[in-house]
Amino acid sequence: MAYSEQSANRIRKALAGIPNVEEKKMFGGLAFMVNGKMCINASGENLMCRFDPALQKEVQNRKGYKKMIMRGREYKGYCYVKPEGFKTKKEFEYWIRLCIDFNKKAKANTKRKKK
Repeated sequence: MAYSEQSANRIRKALAGIPNVEEKKMFGGLAFMVNGKMCINASGENLMCRFDPALQKEVQNRKGYKKMIMRGREYKGYCYVKPEGFKTKKEFEYWIRLCIDFNKKAKANTKRKKK
């Protein structure tokens, strides 16, 4: 799946002042890793966000929210956000902040091989 270069550029710009950001093609899009942990993706026309699962009820009521289901299983703490949910600067910044805030306490995937 191709990803929106415009969304990728918006994410890149929003994360520009944060150290240890790495871009990787994964989940059919472009993942932005912060401190070795998946933070946010440009996924097709959507964003794919990783957030604190304790905020699930709040997040699922946001405009553009779409639950993330892979192999028939819903992933708590992850979601897709359709373009209507991040059109404005304020909406986009909400999702970026949500992902960055959780990244600080998220655990890295221990299945990934170290380089």
